[in-house]
Amino acid sequence: MKNKFTLAPLTRTSATYEGVVTEKNAKYYERFAKGQFGLIITEGTYTDDQHSQGYFNQPGIINQEQIDGWRKVVDAVHKEGSKIIVQLMHAGAQAIGNRFTEQSIAPSSVLLEGEMAWKKVPKTATVEDLIKIKENFVKAALNAKDAGFDGVELHGANGYLLDEFLLKYTNKRQDQYGGSVQNRVRYLVEIIEAIREALGENFTVGIRLTQNNHIDGFTHEWEDGDAEVIFSSMKEAGVDYIHTFQYEGWKPAFRENSQSLAAAAKKYGQVTVIANGNLHELDKASEMVQNKDADFIAIGKLALSNPDLPVKAKNGIEFTSFDSEKFIGSDYTIKEFEYHM
Repeated sequence: MKNKFTLAPLTRTSATYEGVVTEKNAKYYERFAKGQFGLIITEGTYTDDQHSQGYFNQPGIINQEQIDGWRKVVDAVHKEGSKIIVQLMHAGAQAIGNRFTEQSIAPSSVLLEGEMAWKKVPKTATVEDLIKIKENFVKAALNAKDAGFDGVELHGANGYLLDEFLLKYTNKRQDQYGGSVQNRVRYLVEIIEAIREALGENFTVGIRLTQNNHIDGFTHEWEDGDAEVIFSSMKEAGVDYIHTFQYEGWKPAFRENSQSLAAAAKKYGQVTVIANGNLHELDKASEMVQNKDADFIAIGKLALSNPDLPVKAKNGIEFTSFDSEKFIGSDYTIKEFEYHM
C-alpha cells in the first residue's frame, strides 16, 4: 500500500436489483483511488442466493455477471495504483430486503428489536445449513480472486451473521457453536480456515470485528479475556489482518484505563490491524500508528465528502464536513452512512 489510509466499507444499495455493480459503482470507487486511498474495502457483498442478502440493490459475488461487474471496478481502482478488497457479508437475522427469500437465518431464533432489523423471527441454522453457508463463503472468495480483487474481508461485525455467533444476545445454541467464547468463535474460525485452504497463502484474508452493532446499539460484553480468545483465534485460523470498529477508535474498549479494541487486536492477534472509528481526527490516528496500536486507519463517513482525503491531509487542506442531506438514498442507507463514521 502507498499509504496508511483505507476506505472503510460503506453501504451503497446502488447495484442493480440482480446484484450487479454498474459503471456508476466503478466511478464511485475510482474516485477514492484517484484521491490516494491506499486500500479500498468495498461495501458488504452477499455470498449466496439463499439467505445472505441483507437489503435490496446490494451487490453480490455469486455468478459470472456479478464477477464481471466487479472486475470493472477492480480494474478502475488498480489503474490508479490502489489496492481493493471485497467485504463478504451474510446478513443473518439482520436482513432488510432479500430477493431470494422472506426467511432469515441466524445462530438462534431470536427476534431482533433494533430499528434496522427484519421484524421476523429467524430460522435457527442447522449444522447442515452452516456447512452450506461456509461453502458459499469459500465460493464467493474464489469468485473474488477471479474478479481480480487483492483479498477478501469477512464481515464479522455490526450484528450480521458472523457477529451474531459472537453475541450472547443472539447465540443461544447448545451445540459446539454456542456457550463459551471458544465455542462462539468456532464458526468464524472454520470459515477462515476453509477460505485459506481454498485460496492458499498468497491471497489476503481479513476480518472486520467490533463491539458495536445495529441491534439496539447493543455492545458486546467483551472483557480482555474474551478479546484475547477471539483475536488469537483469528490469527490461528490464518487471517492476514483484523479490521476493528469502535465509535471512537482510540478510547478504552473494555473498562476505564483499558486498551482500545485495535490495540487489543494488535496485542492478542499479532497480525496487521486496521482501525476504524472517528479517526479522521488525524492526531488520534497518527498517535495510534506511532504507538503501534494499529497499522492502518480506515475512514468512512468523512471519506464520502472527501474522496481525496489523503491528498488533503498531506497538504493541510481543510476537510469538507459530511452532510447527509446531500446524499440520495433510503432512510436505511443514510443510517448506514451515519453509523460508519
